[in-house]
Amino acid sequence: MKRKSPPDSKYPDNWREIAKAVKDAAQWKCVRCGKLHDPQNGYTLTVHHLDINPVNCAWWNIPPLCQRCHLSIQSKVVMDREWMFPHSEWFKPYVAAYYAVREGLLHPTTDYFESLKFVPREQVAKNLDKFLALGMPQTA
Repeated sequence: MKRKSPPDSKYPDNWREIAKAVKDAAQWKCVRCGKLHDPQNGYTLTVHHLDINPVNCAWWNIPPLCQRCHLSIQSKVVMDREWMFPHSEWFKPYVAAYYAVREGLLHPTTDYFESLKFVPREQVAKNLDKFLALGMPQTA
């Protein structure tokens, strides 16, 4: 089943500023494959909304990905499903923060700059295993 953005969702007015800040924070490298932004050689850095909602610009929802990685994961990553297998290393901080926000352990916000303050990457890294466990299937 094809996923779609929520109706009437649109990019925030400061999207260009957000996208640049995300790319700057990653030193203009894809977080999945590590390739530098190099359009001449087929590696254009993009910013992908993992939950496909352009309104949600929390840092944990918008990783910088080259176009190749963006297209590769676009239809495979569904943030709200339970995961039976270990996550890829690049994905762990993003999904861990998602789980922590979903479970009310970290402040929910869709604003990129607020999310850096209320969902600090350092706190996610420190609690990575704990937060990742929140997304594992519950057994009876």
